Amino acid sequence: MQQKDGLWRHPKGWLPNSLALGYVGLGQIIGIGLLSSSGLATWLVGIILVAHSLVIAAYFIHELAHNSIFNSRRLSLTVGEILSWLCGAAYAPMSRIKRMHMRHHGDIADLALFDPRPFLAQSPAWFRRCVYLLEWCYIPAVELIMHYNVVTRPFLNANYANDRTRVIIVGLSRATLFAGLFLISPWALFGYGIAYCLMLIALFLADAYAHTYEYYLVHSVDEKVPRNGRDRDYDRLHTYSNLVSERWPWLNLLNLNFGYHNAHHASPNVPWYDLPRFHKECQLDGSPQVLPYREVWRTFHQNRLKRIEAEDPGDVGTGQGRADHFLGVHGVSFLSIV
Repeated sequence: MQQKDGLWRHPKGWLPNSLALGYVGLGQIIGIGLLSSSGLATWLVGIILVAHSLVIAAYFIHELAHNSIFNSRRLSLTVGEILSWLCGAAYAPMSRIKRMHMRHHGDIADLALFDPRPFLAQSPAWFRRCVYLLEWCYIPAVELIMHYNVVTRPFLNANYANDRTRVIIVGLSRATLFAGLFLISPWALFGYGIAYCLMLIALFLADAYAHTYEYYLVHSVDEKVPRNGRDRDYDRLHTYSNLVSERWPWLNLLNLNFGYHNAHHASPNVPWYDLPRFHKECQLDGSPQVLPYREVWRTFHQNRLKRIEAEDPGDVGTGQGRADHFLGVHGVSFLSIV
């Protein structure tokens, strides 16, 4: 198939995509500058700015995986690698992030190369208690374990030995960033750590409650999984649109419209800035598949310990509090399942 001319996949995407990418760059630069400030208020603003620009970077990676930004797939992978480094996820190649996410759509399932639940079950009791304590304090310990596994796997599993050089180079470059922040101010490094954890929480909220799919642990990106009758109807009924706000749609830009998830799964090539329109075209307003954040926040809080080692994510009910028994799913973020 002949590739289209021009930089952008969709001509009208030049402005929203440029603004989003510009925000990521400026957010990181200005945010880190504010983290070095001696004032508490500016330090807190710096944390929020760094965290949110990382969230936008992460969901821009998602768009790049779908080739919805640039015409050139090579450029998509290159920009994805840069943004992945910013998000601390470049220990795995962008091509693997893309492949695993495409399988999520193609197999209509949640797939991961690592399951934190058996890992925790086999861990010492003191370690498990620490994980539970951190999660009780809203520190995303399980998600950090997922990222840690991506770093260590090439040295523990010979099948991923080719990634060792990548991990060392990325690790040294990230360590240089952390050392630079510490030299600027220990508080700058501490603030960056808080911002990074806030990013992980934001990604968890958007990923953990988007589906009640079947979950499969696979040992390679191409390992087949049983289909079990999963089709378009299954996809629609087991996918939820976690909207930040139904009343003020512009607030959904806070995570690059990722919350319009039923619309995204109905047509994965629709770019992020067109999802609100496509959501309306699909007549999803008021649909039971819309599970807004006002419901998600409550179950996120109430079930933060129950879900750590739960085998079943639970179900979505009806009426007020209908997500109370939907525990959410750890370890399904598209940046850490690799």
